[in-house]
Amino acid sequence: MHEALLDLLRCPFCGTRLELVENAALVRHDGAIEFGVLGCQCCAFPIVAGIPVLIADDATRGAMHALETGRREEALCALLALDADRTERFTALLPRLDQTTFRETLELLSPDAEGTYFLYRFSDPTFLTAEALVRAVGQQDGALAGPVLDLCGGSGHLTRVLAGLRRPSSASSSFGARVTVVADLHFWKLWLATRFTAPGCPAVCCDAAAPLPFARNLFSMVVLADAFPYIWHKRLCADEMMRLTRPDGILLMPHLHSAHGDNFSAGDTLTPEGYRELFAECQPRLFSEARLFEDLIEHAVVDLTQELSPSELGTEAALTLVACRRNDRFRRHCLPDMLPATGELVVNPLYRVERRDDATVLTLTFPTPEYEEEFGACRRYLPNTVTVDADLGGQIDRATLGARYDELRRRRVLIDAPPHYC
Repeated sequence: MHEALLDLLRCPFCGTRLELVENAALVRHDGAIEFGVLGCQCCAFPIVAGIPVLIADDATRGAMHALETGRREEALCALLALDADRTERFTALLPRLDQTTFRETLELLSPDAEGTYFLYRFSDPTFLTAEALVRAVGQQDGALAGPVLDLCGGSGHLTRVLAGLRRPSSASSSFGARVTVVADLHFWKLWLATRFTAPGCPAVCCDAAAPLPFARNLFSMVVLADAFPYIWHKRLCADEMMRLTRPDGILLMPHLHSAHGDNFSAGDTLTPEGYRELFAECQPRLFSEARLFEDLIEHAVVDLTQELSPSELGTEAALTLVACRRNDRFRRHCLPDMLPATGELVVNPLYRVERRDDATVLTLTFPTPEYEEEFGACRRYLPNTVTVDADLGGQIDRATLGARYDELRRRRVLIDAPPHYC
Protein backbone atom coordinates (compact mmCIF):
# COMPACT_ATOMS: atom_id res chain seq x y z
CA MET A 1 0.00 0.00 0.00
CA HIS A 2 1.33 3.42 -1.00
CA GLU A 3 1.18 5.70 2.05
CA ALA A 4 -0.31 8.45 -0.14
CA LEU A 5 -3.49 6.35 -0.34
CA LEU A 6 -4.29 7.62 3.15
CA ASP A 7 -5.13 11.01 1.62
CA LEU A 8 -8.05 9.35 -0.20
CA LEU A 9 -9.35 7.26 2.68
CA ARG A 10 -11.77 8.05 5.49
CA CYS A 11 -13.16 5.85 8.25
CA PRO A 12 -16.47 4.34 7.07
CA PHE A 13 -17.95 4.84 10.55
CA CYS A 14 -16.81 8.19 11.95
CA GLY A 15 -15.63 9.77 8.70
CA THR A 16 -12.28 10.96 10.08
CA ARG A 17 -8.90 10.51 8.46
CA LEU A 18 -6.94 7.30 8.97
CA GLU A 19 -3.44 7.33 10.38
CA LEU A 20 -0.76 4.68 10.27
CA VAL A 21 -0.05 3.23 13.72
CA GLU A 22 3.64 2.85 14.53
CA ASN A 23 3.62 -0.51 16.33
CA ALA A 24 5.01 -4.03 16.00
CA ALA A 25 2.52 -4.88 13.22
CA LEU A 26 4.07 -2.39 10.76
CA VAL A 27 6.09 -3.94 7.92
CA ARG A 28 7.37 -1.93 4.95
CA HIS A 29 8.92 -3.31 1.77
CA ASP A 30 10.45 -1.18 -1.00
CA GLY A 31 8.71 1.90 0.35
CA ALA A 32 5.25 0.31 0.45
CA ILE A 33 3.30 -0.82 3.50
CA GLU A 34 2.82 -4.59 3.49
CA PHE A 35 1.34 -5.07 6.94
CA GLY A 36 0.20 -2.70 9.63
CA VAL A 37 -2.66 -1.08 11.50
CA LEU A 38 -4.65 2.03 10.66
CA GLY A 39 -6.35 4.06 13.35
CA CYS A 40 -9.02 6.79 13.29
CA GLN A 41 -11.00 8.55 16.04
CA CYS A 42 -13.26 5.54 16.65
CA CYS A 43 -11.49 2.25 15.85
CA ALA A 44 -8.63 0.47 14.09
CA PHE A 45 -8.23 -1.60 10.93
CA PRO A 46 -5.53 -3.97 9.63
CA ILE A 47 -3.43 -3.72 6.49
CA VAL A 48 -2.73 -7.25 5.25
CA ALA A 49 -0.62 -8.02 2.16
CA GLY A 50 -0.78 -4.33 1.27
CA ILE A 51 -4.59 -4.19 1.40
CA PRO A 52 -6.34 -2.01 4.01
CA VAL A 53 -9.34 -3.90 5.37
CA LEU A 54 -11.86 -1.25 6.41
CA ILE A 55 -14.47 -3.58 7.86
CA ALA A 56 -15.37 -4.18 11.50
CA ASP A 57 -16.11 -7.85 12.10
CA ASP A 58 -14.63 -10.74 14.04
CA ALA A 59 -12.41 -11.97 11.19
CA THR A 60 -10.90 -8.53 10.66
CA ARG A 61 -10.32 -7.96 14.37
CA GLY A 62 -8.72 -11.40 14.64
CA ALA A 63 -6.41 -10.61 11.73
CA MET A 64 -5.37 -7.32 13.34
CA HIS A 65 -4.55 -8.98 16.64
CA ALA A 66 -2.55 -11.66 14.79
CA LEU A 67 -0.52 -8.91 13.08
CA GLU A 68 0.24 -7.26 16.38
CA THR A 69 1.83 -10.48 17.65
CA GLY A 70 3.81 -11.11 14.44
CA ARG A 71 1.55 -13.82 13.01
CA ARG A 72 1.27 -12.30 9.53
CA GLU A 73 0.67 -15.54 7.63
CA GLU A 74 -2.15 -16.44 10.00
CA ALA A 75 -3.75 -13.03 9.44
CA LEU A 76 -3.56 -13.49 5.67
CA CYS A 77 -5.09 -16.98 5.70
CA ALA A 78 -7.86 -15.83 8.04
CA LEU A 79 -8.91 -13.01 5.71
CA LEU A 80 -8.75 -15.35 2.71
CA ALA A 81 -11.37 -17.45 4.56
CA LEU A 82 -9.58 -20.75 3.94
CA ASP A 83 -10.48 -23.98 5.66
CA ALA A 84 -7.77 -26.19 7.21
CA ASP A 85 -7.03 -28.14 4.01
CA ARG A 86 -6.84 -25.07 1.78
CA THR A 87 -4.79 -23.21 4.39
CA GLU A 88 -2.19 -25.96 4.23
CA ARG A 89 -2.15 -25.93 0.44
CA PHE A 90 -1.99 -22.13 0.29
CA THR A 91 0.86 -22.01 2.80
CA ALA A 92 2.78 -24.48 0.65
CA LEU A 93 2.14 -22.28 -2.40
CA LEU A 94 3.43 -19.04 -0.87
CA PRO A 95 7.20 -19.72 -1.29
CA ARG A 96 6.70 -20.24 -5.04
CA LEU A 97 4.10 -17.55 -5.60
CA ASP A 98 6.11 -15.93 -8.38
CA GLN A 99 5.94 -19.23 -10.31
CA THR A 100 2.20 -19.82 -9.97
CA THR A 101 -0.60 -18.63 -12.26
CA PHE A 102 -3.83 -16.75 -11.67
CA ARG A 103 -5.67 -19.89 -12.72
CA GLU A 104 -3.88 -22.17 -10.25
CA THR A 105 -4.35 -19.75 -7.36
CA LEU A 106 -7.97 -19.04 -8.26
CA GLU A 107 -8.79 -22.76 -8.21
CA LEU A 108 -7.45 -22.87 -4.66
CA LEU A 109 -9.18 -19.73 -3.39
CA SER A 110 -12.50 -20.19 -5.18
CA PRO A 111 -13.13 -23.77 -6.36
CA ASP A 112 -16.72 -23.02 -7.40
CA ALA A 113 -18.84 -21.27 -10.04
CA GLU A 114 -17.57 -17.82 -9.07
CA GLY A 115 -14.01 -18.94 -9.71
CA THR A 116 -15.12 -20.22 -13.13
CA TYR A 117 -16.67 -16.84 -13.86
CA PHE A 118 -13.45 -14.99 -13.04
CA LEU A 119 -11.20 -17.29 -15.08
CA TYR A 120 -13.15 -16.67 -18.29
CA ARG A 121 -14.06 -13.06 -17.48
CA PHE A 122 -11.89 -11.40 -20.16
CA SER A 123 -14.07 -12.72 -22.99
CA ASP A 124 -17.59 -12.97 -21.61
CA PRO A 125 -20.24 -10.77 -23.30
CA THR A 126 -20.97 -8.60 -20.26
CA PHE A 127 -17.27 -7.83 -19.87
CA LEU A 128 -16.88 -6.86 -23.53
CA THR A 129 -19.73 -4.39 -23.21
CA ALA A 130 -18.43 -2.92 -19.94
CA GLU A 131 -14.89 -2.70 -21.33
CA ALA A 132 -16.13 -0.88 -24.43
CA LEU A 133 -18.13 1.54 -22.30
CA VAL A 134 -15.21 2.54 -20.05
CA ARG A 135 -12.89 2.80 -23.06
CA ALA A 136 -15.36 5.05 -24.86
CA VAL A 137 -15.95 7.37 -21.92
CA GLY A 138 -12.34 7.25 -20.76
CA GLN A 139 -10.99 8.56 -24.06
CA GLN A 140 -12.86 11.86 -23.57
CA ASP A 141 -10.91 14.90 -22.39
CA GLY A 142 -11.01 15.26 -18.63
CA ALA A 143 -12.79 11.98 -17.95
CA LEU A 144 -9.69 10.69 -16.18
CA ALA A 145 -8.58 13.98 -14.67
CA GLY A 146 -8.68 12.49 -11.19
CA PRO A 147 -8.61 9.14 -9.44
CA VAL A 148 -10.91 6.36 -10.65
CA LEU A 149 -12.81 3.82 -8.54
CA ASP A 150 -13.78 0.31 -9.62
CA LEU A 151 -16.33 -0.47 -6.92
CA CYS A 152 -17.18 -4.13 -6.31
CA GLY A 153 -14.34 -4.73 -8.74
CA GLY A 154 -13.82 -8.41 -7.87
CA SER A 155 -10.45 -9.75 -8.94
CA GLY A 156 -9.57 -6.70 -11.00
CA HIS A 157 -10.36 -7.54 -14.62
CA LEU A 158 -12.09 -4.23 -15.37
CA THR A 159 -9.66 -2.43 -13.06
CA ARG A 160 -6.91 -3.46 -15.45
CA VAL A 161 -8.77 -1.85 -18.35
CA LEU A 162 -9.38 1.35 -16.39
CA ALA A 163 -5.74 1.63 -15.34
CA GLY A 164 -4.67 1.08 -18.94
CA LEU A 165 -6.65 4.13 -20.08
CA ARG A 166 -4.24 6.49 -18.36
CA ARG A 167 -2.18 8.54 -20.79
CA PRO A 168 1.62 8.25 -20.43
CA SER A 169 1.83 11.94 -19.44
CA SER A 170 -0.20 11.20 -16.33
CA ALA A 171 2.76 9.29 -14.90
CA SER A 172 4.28 12.63 -13.87
CA SER A 173 1.18 13.75 -11.97
CA SER A 174 0.50 13.13 -8.30
CA PHE A 175 -0.42 9.70 -6.93
CA GLY A 176 -3.98 10.81 -6.16
CA ALA A 177 -4.59 12.22 -9.64
CA ARG A 178 -3.48 9.13 -11.54
CA VAL A 179 -4.54 6.27 -9.28
CA THR A 180 -7.12 3.60 -10.14
CA VAL A 181 -8.54 2.00 -6.99
CA VAL A 182 -10.27 -1.37 -6.85
CA ALA A 183 -12.63 -1.97 -3.91
CA ASP A 184 -14.50 -5.12 -2.93
CA LEU A 185 -16.01 -6.81 0.10
CA HIS A 186 -14.10 -10.06 -0.44
CA PHE A 187 -10.44 -9.95 0.50
CA TRP A 188 -9.48 -12.99 -1.58
CA LYS A 189 -10.61 -11.27 -4.78
CA LEU A 190 -8.53 -8.20 -4.05
CA TRP A 191 -5.52 -10.34 -3.16
CA LEU A 192 -5.74 -11.90 -6.63
CA ALA A 193 -6.16 -8.50 -8.25
CA THR A 194 -3.05 -7.06 -6.61
CA ARG A 195 -0.94 -10.13 -7.39
CA PHE A 196 -2.05 -10.93 -10.92
CA THR A 197 -4.74 -8.96 -12.68
CA ALA A 198 -4.18 -5.34 -11.70
CA PRO A 199 -0.80 -5.08 -9.95
CA GLY A 200 0.08 -1.52 -9.08
CA CYS A 201 -3.55 -0.57 -8.47
CA PRO A 202 -4.30 -0.01 -4.79
CA ALA A 203 -7.01 -2.26 -3.35
CA VAL A 204 -9.35 -1.41 -0.49
CA CYS A 205 -11.45 -4.06 1.23
CA CYS A 206 -14.78 -2.50 2.20
CA ASP A 207 -18.53 -3.08 2.15
CA ALA A 208 -20.52 -1.34 -0.61
CA ALA A 209 -23.65 -1.81 1.53
CA ALA A 210 -22.13 0.50 4.18
CA PRO A 211 -20.68 4.02 4.03
CA LEU A 212 -17.73 3.93 1.64
CA PRO A 213 -14.29 4.73 3.09
CA PHE A 214 -13.32 7.53 0.72
CA ALA A 215 -13.27 11.32 0.79
CA ARG A 216 -16.08 13.40 -0.71
CA ASN A 217 -15.94 14.60 -4.36
CA LEU A 218 -12.83 12.51 -4.95
CA PHE A 219 -13.23 10.42 -8.11
CA SER A 220 -13.54 11.61 -11.69
CA MET A 221 -15.08 8.25 -12.58
CA VAL A 222 -16.82 5.61 -10.47
CA VAL A 223 -17.62 2.25 -12.09
CA LEU A 224 -19.79 -0.48 -10.63
CA ALA A 225 -20.25 -3.36 -13.06
CA ASP A 226 -22.56 -6.36 -12.53
CA ALA A 227 -22.74 -6.24 -8.73
CA PHE A 228 -25.34 -3.58 -7.85
CA PRO A 229 -28.37 -5.94 -7.96
CA TYR A 230 -26.75 -8.02 -5.20
CA ILE A 231 -26.45 -5.07 -2.81
CA TRP A 232 -29.33 -4.89 -0.34
CA HIS A 233 -28.76 -1.30 0.81
CA LYS A 234 -29.05 0.16 -2.67
CA ARG A 235 -30.14 3.62 -1.59
CA LEU A 236 -27.13 3.97 0.69
CA CYS A 237 -24.77 2.67 -2.00
CA ALA A 238 -26.22 5.03 -4.63
CA ASP A 239 -25.94 8.02 -2.30
CA GLU A 240 -22.36 7.09 -1.44
CA MET A 241 -21.37 6.70 -5.10
CA MET A 242 -22.73 10.18 -5.81
CA ARG A 243 -20.96 11.58 -2.74
CA LEU A 244 -17.61 10.25 -3.95
CA THR A 245 -17.95 11.48 -7.52
CA ARG A 246 -16.76 14.95 -8.51
CA PRO A 247 -19.44 17.42 -9.66
CA ASP A 248 -18.33 16.98 -13.28
CA GLY A 249 -17.50 13.28 -12.84
CA ILE A 250 -19.24 10.28 -14.29
CA LEU A 251 -20.91 7.15 -12.92
CA LEU A 252 -20.89 4.02 -15.08
CA MET A 253 -23.07 1.05 -14.16
CA PRO A 254 -23.02 -1.68 -16.81
CA HIS A 255 -25.17 -4.81 -16.57
CA LEU A 256 -27.95 -3.89 -14.17
CA HIS A 257 -30.41 -6.77 -13.97
CA SER A 258 -33.95 -5.57 -14.62
CA ALA A 259 -36.92 -6.73 -12.56
CA HIS A 260 -38.88 -6.90 -15.82
CA GLY A 261 -36.51 -9.42 -17.47
CA ASP A 262 -35.14 -12.92 -16.87
CA ASN A 263 -31.59 -13.15 -15.51
CA PHE A 264 -29.31 -15.85 -14.17
CA SER A 265 -28.58 -15.25 -10.48
CA ALA A 266 -30.74 -12.16 -10.74
CA GLY A 267 -30.16 -10.87 -7.21
CA ASP A 268 -32.48 -8.27 -5.71
CA THR A 269 -33.47 -6.47 -8.91
CA LEU A 270 -35.17 -3.13 -9.46
CA THR A 271 -37.16 -1.85 -12.41
CA PRO A 272 -35.40 0.52 -14.83
CA GLU A 273 -37.39 3.37 -13.29
CA GLY A 274 -36.24 2.29 -9.82
CA TYR A 275 -32.58 2.42 -10.84
CA ARG A 276 -33.06 5.82 -12.46
CA GLU A 277 -34.76 7.26 -9.39
CA LEU A 278 -31.89 6.22 -7.11
CA PHE A 279 -29.46 8.34 -9.13
CA ALA A 280 -31.85 11.18 -10.05
CA GLU A 281 -29.57 13.74 -8.39
CA CYS A 282 -26.86 13.31 -11.05
CA GLN A 283 -29.06 13.09 -14.16
CA PRO A 284 -28.81 9.40 -15.10
CA ARG A 285 -29.60 8.00 -18.53
CA LEU A 286 -30.58 4.41 -19.30
CA PHE A 287 -29.36 2.32 -22.22
CA SER A 288 -30.25 -1.08 -23.60
CA GLU A 289 -27.42 -3.50 -22.89
CA ALA A 290 -28.55 -5.66 -25.82
CA ARG A 291 -28.25 -2.67 -28.18
CA LEU A 292 -24.86 -1.67 -26.78
CA PHE A 293 -23.63 -5.23 -27.31
CA GLU A 294 -25.00 -5.35 -30.86
CA ASP A 295 -23.43 -2.01 -31.80
CA LEU A 296 -20.11 -3.16 -30.38
CA ILE A 297 -20.03 -6.49 -32.20
CA GLU A 298 -21.30 -5.20 -35.53
CA HIS A 299 -19.85 -1.70 -35.71
CA ALA A 300 -17.23 -1.23 -32.93
CA VAL A 301 -19.32 1.66 -31.65
CA VAL A 302 -20.62 2.78 -28.26
CA ASP A 303 -23.57 5.07 -28.91
CA LEU A 304 -24.54 7.10 -25.85
CA THR A 305 -27.08 9.15 -27.80
CA GLN A 306 -29.60 6.28 -27.69
CA GLU A 307 -31.06 6.89 -24.24
CA LEU A 308 -34.24 4.89 -23.58
CA SER A 309 -37.10 5.49 -21.19
CA PRO A 310 -38.01 2.77 -18.68
CA SER A 311 -41.06 1.85 -20.76
CA GLU A 312 -38.95 1.59 -23.95
CA LEU A 313 -36.64 -0.89 -22.19
CA GLY A 314 -39.65 -3.14 -21.69
CA THR A 315 -38.74 -6.67 -20.63
CA GLU A 316 -35.05 -6.52 -21.54
CA ALA A 317 -32.97 -8.55 -19.10
CA ALA A 318 -30.31 -5.95 -18.39
CA LEU A 319 -29.58 -2.28 -18.86
CA THR A 320 -26.72 0.17 -18.44
CA LEU A 321 -26.93 3.38 -16.41
CA VAL A 322 -24.65 6.33 -17.12
CA ALA A 323 -24.91 9.42 -14.92
CA CYS A 324 -23.16 12.70 -15.55
CA ARG A 325 -24.14 16.36 -15.40
CA ARG A 326 -22.20 17.11 -18.60
CA ASN A 327 -24.30 16.58 -21.73
CA ASP A 328 -21.22 16.43 -23.96
CA ARG A 329 -20.30 13.05 -22.47
CA PHE A 330 -23.31 11.49 -24.21
CA ARG A 331 -22.25 11.02 -27.79
CA ARG A 332 -21.43 8.33 -30.31
CA HIS A 333 -17.97 6.85 -29.75
CA CYS A 334 -16.06 4.89 -32.38
CA LEU A 335 -13.61 2.49 -30.80
CA PRO A 336 -10.21 1.72 -32.30
CA ASP A 337 -10.24 -1.72 -33.86
CA MET A 338 -7.17 -2.92 -32.01
CA LEU A 339 -5.13 -1.76 -29.05
CA PRO A 340 -1.50 -2.81 -28.53
CA ALA A 341 -1.14 -5.77 -26.20
CA THR A 342 -0.09 -4.68 -22.71
CA GLY A 343 0.38 -8.15 -21.19
CA GLU A 344 0.83 -11.60 -22.68
CA LEU A 345 -1.13 -12.88 -25.65
CA VAL A 346 -2.60 -16.26 -24.73
CA VAL A 347 -5.17 -18.59 -26.21
CA ASN A 348 -8.56 -17.90 -24.67
CA PRO A 349 -8.96 -20.52 -21.91
CA LEU A 350 -12.39 -21.38 -23.34
CA TYR A 351 -10.57 -23.21 -26.13
CA ARG A 352 -9.22 -26.73 -26.02
CA VAL A 353 -5.82 -26.69 -27.75
CA GLU A 354 -4.58 -29.58 -29.94
CA ARG A 355 -1.42 -29.82 -32.04
CA ARG A 356 -1.89 -31.46 -35.43
CA ASP A 357 1.29 -31.65 -37.48
CA ASP A 358 2.35 -28.05 -38.04
CA ALA A 359 -1.01 -26.54 -37.08
CA THR A 360 -2.91 -25.82 -33.88
CA VAL A 361 -6.61 -26.66 -33.67
CA LEU A 362 -8.73 -24.74 -31.17
CA THR A 363 -12.15 -26.00 -30.11
CA LEU A 364 -14.57 -23.87 -28.10
CA THR A 365 -15.31 -25.81 -24.92
CA PHE A 366 -17.51 -24.43 -22.17
CA PRO A 367 -16.59 -25.39 -18.59
CA THR A 368 -20.18 -26.18 -17.55
CA PRO A 369 -23.64 -26.26 -19.16
CA GLU A 370 -24.64 -23.43 -16.82
CA TYR A 371 -21.79 -21.23 -18.06
CA GLU A 372 -22.72 -21.92 -21.67
CA GLU A 373 -26.35 -21.04 -21.02
CA GLU A 374 -25.52 -17.77 -19.28
CA PHE A 375 -22.69 -16.58 -21.52
CA GLY A 376 -23.55 -18.35 -24.77
CA ALA A 377 -23.76 -15.01 -26.60
CA CYS A 378 -19.96 -15.20 -26.82
CA ARG A 379 -20.57 -17.41 -29.87
CA ARG A 380 -21.25 -14.15 -31.71
CA TYR A 381 -17.51 -13.55 -31.78
CA LEU A 382 -15.87 -16.82 -30.65
CA PRO A 383 -15.87 -19.39 -33.49
CA ASN A 384 -16.56 -23.03 -32.62
CA THR A 385 -13.28 -24.19 -34.13
CA VAL A 386 -10.17 -22.45 -35.40
CA THR A 387 -7.17 -23.90 -37.18
CA VAL A 388 -4.00 -21.84 -37.06
CA ASP A 389 -0.88 -22.70 -39.03
CA ALA A 390 1.40 -22.02 -36.10
CA ASP A 391 2.44 -23.41 -32.75
CA LEU A 392 0.43 -21.52 -30.11
CA GLY A 393 2.10 -23.27 -27.21
CA GLY A 394 4.87 -20.71 -26.90
CA GLN A 395 5.15 -16.97 -27.25
CA ILE A 396 2.41 -15.53 -29.46
CA ASP A 397 2.95 -12.33 -31.42
CA ARG A 398 2.14 -10.73 -34.75
CA ALA A 399 5.09 -12.39 -36.46
CA THR A 400 3.86 -15.83 -35.35
CA LEU A 401 0.37 -15.34 -36.77
CA GLY A 402 0.87 -13.04 -39.73
CA ALA A 403 -2.41 -12.06 -41.39
CA ARG A 404 -4.49 -13.94 -38.78
CA TYR A 405 -3.26 -11.80 -35.89
CA ASP A 406 -5.84 -8.99 -36.04
CA GLU A 407 -8.79 -11.33 -36.56
CA LEU A 408 -7.87 -13.66 -33.70
CA ARG A 409 -7.40 -10.78 -31.29
CA ARG A 410 -10.54 -8.94 -32.37
CA ARG A 411 -12.65 -12.06 -31.91
CA ARG A 412 -11.07 -12.82 -28.51
CA VAL A 413 -9.68 -16.15 -29.63
CA LEU A 414 -6.49 -14.66 -28.29
CA ILE A 415 -6.73 -12.47 -25.21
CA ASP A 416 -4.37 -9.83 -23.89
CA ALA A 417 -3.93 -11.28 -20.41
CA PRO A 418 -1.78 -10.24 -17.45
CA PRO A 419 1.46 -12.19 -17.07
CA HIS A 420 1.03 -15.63 -15.47
CA TYR A 421 -2.72 -15.63 -16.08
CA CYS A 422 -3.33 -19.19 -17.22
